[in-house]
Amino acid sequence: MSSPVALDCWFLTGPTAAGKTQVGLELAERIGAEIVSLDSMTLYVGMDIGTAKPSAADRARVPHHLLDLVPPTEDFSLAEYLDAAHEKITDIKGRGKHVLF
Repeated sequence: MSSPVALDCWFLTGPTAAGKTQVGLELAERIGAEIVSLDSMTLYVGMDIGTAKPSAADRARVPHHLLDLVPPTEDFSLAEYLDAAHEKITDIKGRGKHVLF
Protein backbone atom coordinates (compact mmCIF):
# COMPACT_ATOMS: atom_id res chain seq x y z
CA MET A 1 0.00 0.00 0.00
CA SER A 2 1.45 3.35 -0.99
CA SER A 3 -1.24 5.76 0.24
CA PRO A 4 -0.12 9.17 1.47
CA VAL A 5 -0.81 10.32 5.01
CA ALA A 6 -4.10 12.19 5.50
CA LEU A 7 -2.68 15.65 6.05
CA ASP A 8 -4.63 18.87 6.35
CA CYS A 9 -7.90 17.17 7.28
CA TRP A 10 -10.27 17.85 10.15
CA PHE A 11 -11.07 15.07 12.63
CA LEU A 12 -14.08 15.05 14.95
CA THR A 13 -13.87 12.24 17.49
CA GLY A 14 -15.70 11.30 20.65
CA PRO A 15 -17.64 8.55 22.39
CA THR A 16 -20.82 6.99 21.04
CA ALA A 17 -23.93 9.18 21.42
CA ALA A 18 -21.90 12.30 22.23
CA GLY A 19 -23.52 14.37 19.47
CA LYS A 20 -20.77 14.11 16.84
CA THR A 21 -23.24 13.91 13.94
CA GLN A 22 -24.91 17.26 14.64
CA VAL A 23 -21.62 18.99 15.46
CA GLY A 24 -20.07 17.48 12.33
CA LEU A 25 -22.86 18.77 10.11
CA GLU A 26 -22.61 22.26 11.55
CA LEU A 27 -18.81 22.29 11.34
CA ALA A 28 -18.81 20.96 7.77
CA GLU A 29 -21.21 23.70 6.69
CA ARG A 30 -19.19 26.36 8.46
CA ILE A 31 -15.79 25.38 6.98
CA GLY A 32 -16.97 24.11 3.58
CA ALA A 33 -16.17 20.45 4.20
CA GLU A 34 -17.44 17.08 3.09
CA ILE A 35 -17.65 14.26 5.63
CA VAL A 36 -15.71 11.01 5.25
CA SER A 37 -16.96 8.33 7.61
CA LEU A 38 -14.56 6.64 10.01
CA ASP A 39 -17.22 4.27 11.36
CA SER A 40 -16.35 0.63 10.79
CA MET A 41 -19.98 -0.47 10.35
CA THR A 42 -21.53 2.29 8.24
CA LEU A 43 -19.52 1.21 5.23
CA TYR A 44 -21.71 -1.90 5.06
CA VAL A 45 -24.91 -1.72 3.00
CA GLY A 46 -28.04 -2.18 5.11
CA MET A 47 -26.37 -1.60 8.47
CA ASP A 48 -28.58 1.39 9.25
CA ILE A 49 -30.01 0.35 12.60
CA GLY A 50 -27.56 0.41 15.48
CA THR A 51 -24.91 2.36 13.59
CA ALA A 52 -26.38 5.87 13.72
CA LYS A 53 -25.76 6.11 9.97
CA PRO A 54 -26.52 9.66 8.79
CA SER A 55 -30.07 10.17 7.56
CA ALA A 56 -30.94 11.02 3.97
CA ALA A 57 -31.62 14.59 5.13
CA ASP A 58 -28.17 14.82 6.74
CA ARG A 59 -26.56 13.44 3.59
CA ALA A 60 -28.42 15.98 1.47
CA ARG A 61 -27.30 18.77 3.80
CA VAL A 62 -23.58 17.84 3.63
CA PRO A 63 -22.01 15.27 1.28
CA HIS A 64 -20.96 12.08 3.09
CA HIS A 65 -18.48 9.51 1.79
CA LEU A 66 -17.53 5.88 2.49
CA LEU A 67 -21.05 4.83 3.47
CA ASP A 68 -22.81 1.76 2.03
CA LEU A 69 -19.75 0.49 0.15
CA VAL A 70 -19.94 -3.28 0.57
CA PRO A 71 -22.50 -5.91 1.58
CA PRO A 72 -22.11 -7.25 5.14
CA THR A 73 -21.19 -10.65 3.71
CA GLU A 74 -17.92 -9.25 2.30
CA ASP A 75 -14.73 -8.42 4.15
CA PHE A 76 -13.31 -4.91 3.93
CA SER A 77 -9.79 -4.56 5.27
CA LEU A 78 -8.12 -1.57 6.85
CA ALA A 79 -5.85 -1.33 3.81
CA GLU A 80 -8.91 -1.16 1.52
CA TYR A 81 -10.44 1.52 3.75
CA LEU A 82 -7.25 3.61 3.70
CA ASP A 83 -7.03 3.38 -0.08
CA ALA A 84 -10.68 4.44 -0.43
CA ALA A 85 -10.24 7.26 2.10
CA HIS A 86 -7.17 8.65 0.35
CA GLU A 87 -8.99 8.54 -2.97
CA LYS A 88 -11.85 10.55 -1.41
CA ILE A 89 -9.41 13.03 0.17
CA THR A 90 -7.82 13.67 -3.23
CA ASP A 91 -11.22 14.08 -4.89
CA ILE A 92 -12.68 16.38 -2.22
CA LYS A 93 -9.59 18.59 -1.99
CA GLY A 94 -9.41 18.68 -5.78
CA ARG A 95 -12.80 20.38 -5.72
CA GLY A 96 -11.56 22.99 -3.25
CA LYS A 97 -13.37 21.56 -0.21
CA HIS A 98 -12.09 20.59 3.23
CA VAL A 99 -12.23 17.00 4.51
CA LEU A 100 -13.88 16.22 7.84
CA PHE A 101 -13.55 12.73 9.30
